[in-house]
Amino acid sequence: MTNKTTPLLFRALVEMSEACSSKAVRGKPTRANIRHLGSCGALAARRATLPLCPAAPVHPPSRSFINLAAPISTRRMEYTECRTLGYTPEQMFSVVANVDQYQHFVPWCKKSRIMKGRNGDVRAELEIGFPPIVERYTSEVTVVPNHQVRAVCTDGSLFSHLETIWRFAPGAKDQPDSCKVDFYVSFEFKSLLHSQVATMFFDEVVKQMVGAFESRAARLYRSQ
Repeated sequence: MTNKTTPLLFRALVEMSEACSSKAVRGKPTRANIRHLGSCGALAARRATLPLCPAAPVHPPSRSFINLAAPISTRRMEYTECRTLGYTPEQMFSVVANVDQYQHFVPWCKKSRIMKGRNGDVRAELEIGFPPIVERYTSEVTVVPNHQVRAVCTDGSLFSHLETIWRFAPGAKDQPDSCKVDFYVSFEFKSLLHSQVATMFFDEVVKQMVGAFESRAARLYRSQ
């Protein structure tokens, strides 16, 4: 990051804090450990290991996501979502495993490329951008063909921890061309300012993630 990044982050933080504060005057937001992002997904501060498929949604009170008066900390966040999609496990595995194509359809992914090591290990280099942050990081990718794709961040200045796991299983017996998709991501930012500002954008990224891969599968396989 350049030296100009911190002033930009601080200005963005202050502006968003003021916007949230003006809304808070009309109510008394309370803190909650879990923010639900959709009918089948939840973003949560890490308290314990979360199941890949939440049994029942919990609806916490709403609160401001940024609050300068509250203690600033970098917390590990986790998100899980499960869906049954109208594609085979092989098709969805192919979409997720082709990391070099992420730049064409994954939200906020600017660049993506695969690097293969001499020992057969696979690493993915990605560049993500959401104003005012643009960062590159490298993940080690391991796969179980047609069943799982796991990526763990191994370097980068934005994350102290980033792990994503995709799992694929056959759908219902009466729907042979369907599969159950479990998506899990866990992340923690290195910087306090990144944690406060960038988490707002990452909130949107994880909400749209499964939908982006489903749309990609539709473009590739719907005509078949």
